[in-house]
Amino acid sequence: MLPLEVIAIPKDDPVAFTFFTGGMAMFAASVFFFFERGRVSDKWKLSLLISGLITGIAAVHYFYMRDYYMATGENPTALRYIDWTLTVPLMCVEFYLLTKNAGAKIGLMWKLIIASVWMLVAGYIGEAYNPPGGSASHSVLWGVISTLGYLYVLYAAWFGEVAQLAKDSGDPLVKKGVRILAWFILVGWAIYPIGYMCMPGGWLNTAFGWNSSGVDLFYNIADAINKIGFGIVVYSVAIQATQSERIAP
Repeated sequence: MLPLEVIAIPKDDPVAFTFFTGGMAMFAASVFFFFERGRVSDKWKLSLLISGLITGIAAVHYFYMRDYYMATGENPTALRYIDWTLTVPLMCVEFYLLTKNAGAKIGLMWKLIIASVWMLVAGYIGEAYNPPGGSASHSVLWGVISTLGYLYVLYAAWFGEVAQLAKDSGDPLVKKGVRILAWFILVGWAIYPIGYMCMPGGWLNTAFGWNSSGVDLFYNIADAINKIGFGIVVYSVAIQATQSERIAP
């Protein structure tokens, strides 16, 4: 960790500000989810544990990314992808846990995990191993490969196995929860490919001159919204389901 005088937040640096606030927000969310596990029924405890792990892992990485950014002023690409490679598959696990009681098999969980890891590894290769100055062909190739994993998760959540299981469950809470999480993937996750395409060699960088100088600001905001939001949706389903179970005859 760097000395406090080195990591003081500059007044005119919103990226540094969001590294600090994003990390603390996700740490606070983890504390909340871990403590709230005691209020839900046993079948929902694992879901809240996963939610707490997602935000907790992200909070630890944000403290390291904050220090790296403050020391170098550069995008902490490797640290960010390490964070995503751990947290995004866990976010996909939440789909399995939400639909487990409706008959979801363990194979569904592994397919979602593999698709998300595929998406992230290809994205990292496309971003971190791009030749100096940016190669459009390299960026597009690995961007397309990465998108295949994203499209699988998106399709599963909206029309595929996850969506069908939620529909078949007959539980309005599960159906609502899965649909909200699907919106997170469609809208909330959209910032990540946009950021990727702003890197040197990326389509938005090449076509419109958009650069990655401020991409960390949007990544930080999107990370906090997506990861905390995922957990809040799962918590809402868990607490309402638990209350319904307790008042049922």
